[in-house]
This record gives sequence, structure tokens and C-alpha cells, in this order.
Amino acid sequence: MSEERFGEFVLVRRHEQGHVAELVLDRPKAMNAVSTGMARSVAEACAALGADREVRVVVLTSSHERAFCVGADLKERNSFSDADLVRQRPVARRAYTGVLELPVPTVAAVHGFALGGGFELALSCDVIVADGTAVLGLPEVSVGVIPGGGGTQLLPRRVGAARAAELIFTARRVEAVEARELGLVDVLVDEGRDREEALAMAARIAGNSPVGLRAAKRALRLGHGLDLSAGLEVEDAAWRSVAFSGDRAEGVAAFNEKRRPNWPGE
Repeated sequence: MSEERFGEFVLVRRHEQGHVAELVLDRPKAMNAVSTGMARSVAEACAALGADREVRVVVLTSSHERAFCVGADLKERNSFSDADLVRQRPVARRAYTGVLELPVPTVAAVHGFALGGGFELALSCDVIVADGTAVLGLPEVSVGVIPGGGGTQLLPRRVGAARAAELIFTARRVEAVEARELGLVDVLVDEGRDREEALAMAARIAGNSPVGLRAAKRALRLGHGLDLSAGLEVEDAAWRSVAFSGDRAEGVAAFNEKRRPNWPGE
């Protein structure tokens, strides 16, 4: 396993011969509250991971024992002038869109508090694994703003417009069992096992074709919300991008030869 640090508050670990990248939120003294510096580091780490063709899966984790991420750094925000807030906005947006636009599958490993921007970072991932200590919510309207890291758009895509409205308007916190029932998280595991289970899932994913994974994610993302006919065209374009690839040839050969594929990644 190798490690690389992006700024003071973000750590990237490489697992599974570099094919699984663990993006660690590492600001434990502030329960991973997203400061300007931390947001910049998340964006930089995502840009590097997205450009790395060896990476097949990214797992988003936390170094804090009791929190995934408590959202924006409100202590920092309290010192901002209006001009400061305007200048910070694109920096913050790049962090959330950096996770959202990663071209490979992403898995969030959530324990403890995942609130506001912290929950939005998890929502930006394709799959959310949470343990029994997880507490999730978008409390922004209780402090005079709205979810601004994708929450108003990503949450209804998970749970429907009415349920998302109820959760955002009430600003209430949702504990792990209810979160699973509502679809806020996808996999619920025993306390302390979120990272382990997320990495195990990532290892399974990483065993598949890197070309296929990227194309499948692209089809899922671009096709969501389109009518069926348009969605099938998106799928067909993604299929054409992999049908004549080295990965497709290797996958078929490995299947017929009853061996594990050695993906060329092209």
C-alpha cells in the first residue's frame, strides 16, 4: 500500500496493486469540517485520481472515529465577508463536483455524523456503505442557507422529490436503520465495519474491466432522467466504446479459457 498527501487534510492510499484508491478525509480535530483548504485538496486529489488510468475504484473514507464529515466549516464561514464567501464558492463547488465527476465507480464508507456537505460528499458517490453509528442529514436551512454541494439535486434522485423535500425542509437527522429504509444509504453494516466492507466491495469491482467500468458509469450517469428511448441511445454509445476494446477481447478469451482476465485497460 502506498500513500500520497494532498495538502494537510486529504490522504490518498492505494490498494489492490493501485487499482483501488482510498480518498481519506483527514481533518480529525474539526471532525472533517470542510474548510477552504480542505475543499481545495479534495478537488486536487479527485483531479489526480480521475486522470490515473490505473485507478478502477475510489473509496471515500474518514480518519475520525465518530464522524465521516460534519459539513462546511462554519467557524471559518463566520469570519467571512460577503466578498470572501463569493470567492470561496467555486473552491467549494470543485470539491463536490470533483467527487461527483470521477469517471470510475465510487463508494462512500460512512460512520458517525455525515451532515450537510459531509452527506453531500457521500451522495456524490455511486454507492454508500454505512455502519450502525451513521447519522445523516442536510441541516442547511436551519442556519439560513440551502444544501449547496449537490444535495437538492442528488437526494431526490435517490429517494424521490417528496421525501427529499421533507428531509431538506425539516433539516432533521436520520439514524442508520431509518437511513437504510429510506434509501439514503445502500448497504448497512455492523458498527465499525463500514471502511472494511467498502474496501471489500471496491476490490470486487476492481476485478472487472476498467474500460467496462468507466463506460458503465458513463451510461448510468448520462442516461439517468432521460426518457427510455434517449437512455438506450446513451447505452448504445457506451457499448460501442467498449465492444471493440482490448478489454472485451481479453474478457471473452479468459471466459473461454476458464482463467482470470488480465485486463489491458484499453
